[in-house]
Amino acid sequence: MGISWWAFVGVATVAYLVPGPDFAIILRSATRGWRPGVAAAVGAQLGLLAHLVMAAVGLSVLLARHPELLTAVRICGGLYLLYLGGRLVVPTLRRRTPAHATASPRGEQAALQAFRQGLLTNLLNPKAVLFFAAVLPQFVVDGPPPVWLQIAALGLVDVLLGFLPWAVVVVLGTRLSTLLRRPVVRRWWDRVTGLSLGMLGGGLLVTGRR
Repeated sequence: MGISWWAFVGVATVAYLVPGPDFAIILRSATRGWRPGVAAAVGAQLGLLAHLVMAAVGLSVLLARHPELLTAVRICGGLYLLYLGGRLVVPTLRRRTPAHATASPRGEQAALQAFRQGLLTNLLNPKAVLFFAAVLPQFVVDGPPPVWLQIAALGLVDVLLGFLPWAVVVVLGTRLSTLLRRPVVRRWWDRVTGLSLGMLGGGLLVTGRR
């Protein structure tokens, strides 16, 4: 009996449809232009590709079996999201925000920044570790292909599948960019996005303490 590909695609699709840090980062980046949006999506999927490599060589399983290592990843991820959220919210709280404080990077600089944020957000996402260490192996079957090869194939499908929902998010973000040209709207957008990232980061920090 081979791998149940349709079942795996269904599970992976549901995972992508649940909004998380990747969604927030890619959507916000896309409001700065389609290039930053695409760069953030590519960075996020490269982060997943790194998790795939770790899973194929067994490192993800090692992280999942040692709570202290996974806790370290979780704390780093939470702090990074809090940092990103703070960078968005704090400038909007000043009565007179200097022009350079609200100015957005353009061109290659904006794309590079978005790529870096998407990459780090996924690298420091403990849910990605658990998905590749606990969920993905459930679809591995007994057969001639070695386990690592099956994991690599499943993971690669998951990484490629993610570009479909991210394409929709990028289109949505670029459509919103026209509305966000107004300074007041942009200010409130940054506040909402920053608070969302902060809540996601805070959620990672408090997870496991109960």
